[in-house]
Amino acid sequence: MSLNQKIRGSTRAYSYELIKERILHLELKPGTKISEKEIADELEVSRTPVREAFMKLAEEELLDIIPQSGTIVSHINLEHVEEGRFMREKIEKEIVALACTSFAEEFKFRLETNIAMQEVCMDKKNFYRLYELDEEFHQILFQGTGKMRTWKMLQQLNIPFNRLRILRLSEDINSEIIISQHKEIYQLIKERQTEQAMKVMEAHLRLVVVEQETVKAKYPHYFI
Repeated sequence: MSLNQKIRGSTRAYSYELIKERILHLELKPGTKISEKEIADELEVSRTPVREAFMKLAEEELLDIIPQSGTIVSHINLEHVEEGRFMREKIEKEIVALACTSFAEEFKFRLETNIAMQEVCMDKKNFYRLYELDEEFHQILFQGTGKMRTWKMLQQLNIPFNRLRILRLSEDINSEIIISQHKEIYQLIKERQTEQAMKVMEAHLRLVVVEQETVKAKYPHYFI
């Protein structure tokens, strides 16, 4: 690989991560028009890596590239939110069941530490960091059960679901309930209570179904 290819690749990755973060953090709201040229000028790079970043973000349902019209930040598709949530529920119930039968002390400690950090973030109302820790909590479950490839596959399907999760956390909806459920899941894993852990995980991943109506009522123009 030539030096120019490496530079372009790193510029594309940086452009992708920057725009993705702005969309997820609602700095770029659904329906906002976004320009390749403006991003390229801001980053002082050519338009090619930015265009490639746009294409990747479009594949992930974060941008809509409309021929002869331009590019806008995608609205959140609630059907895709539900599909992602459904997949998470079915798979994570089995993941937590595995954790109840075989979960190393290292991963239990990581869960405990993660929950402590969640409480700090809730107290400080740092909701984006709380979202990251929420994600990390679930990732630890997959990692501790040897299912990281499954986690990565789910991440591709879960972008609409995750956008809604960030929105609800930014509105401080049920943060305490979310953390209390994480604590309960951790305790049930420690106690090897498989059936109860699966029930709590199911309830945990269905919480967003109730909450989405509140968020949708406040931001109806964000959704399709």
